[in-house]
Amino acid sequence: MAGKKMSKKKVDDEMSKKKSHEEEVVKDEAAEATPEAVEDTGADELTKMQEEIGQLNDKYLRLNAEFQNYRKRVEKEKSDIFKFGTEKLMIEMLPIMDNFERALQASAAENMDSKVLDGIIMIKKSLDEFFDRNGVKKIEALGMPFDPIKHHAVMTVEAEDGKEDHVTEVFQDGYELNDKVIRPSMVKVSH
Repeated sequence: MAGKKMSKKKVDDEMSKKKSHEEEVVKDEAAEATPEAVEDTGADELTKMQEEIGQLNDKYLRLNAEFQNYRKRVEKEKSDIFKFGTEKLMIEMLPIMDNFERALQASAAENMDSKVLDGIIMIKKSLDEFFDRNGVKKIEALGMPFDPIKHHAVMTVEAEDGKEDHVTEVFQDGYELNDKVIRPSMVKVSH
């Protein structure tokens, strides 16, 4: 038993030597960690933080730019809805205007009752005023250079006066709504 106690004492001594040695190793490693090494570690962390801040700032700027683009697009859409919201109604009213113009042309060819003619003229004038208030304008075509956006050529004719690619006759008037063509003029063009 005395041998076992002695060996236990030896084991305890060995363990305390081992602990002392481990503590010395830790102290040596701490001593090796000079202020320069600590600064390097701090500088690396600072660099990482600066990169992260840069990435977050870039992400913020991109999101802000996307939001500004979205806001501008929505404002433009609102403006277009206000500007062109009546387009369908105006397009559907154009045949009515055409019929009144045909009635006025027919009245010149025939002897129409003056009261009926006065009524047609008053209604046409009201329609013209309505179109003006709502931004609808007739496209001037006769004698103008041919523009495929504003004119729809249905016939061609030889140029008599040397003016090629000019409108020589208008079959149906075209109209614009706030500078957007809603119906091109149906025309005869010289070539």
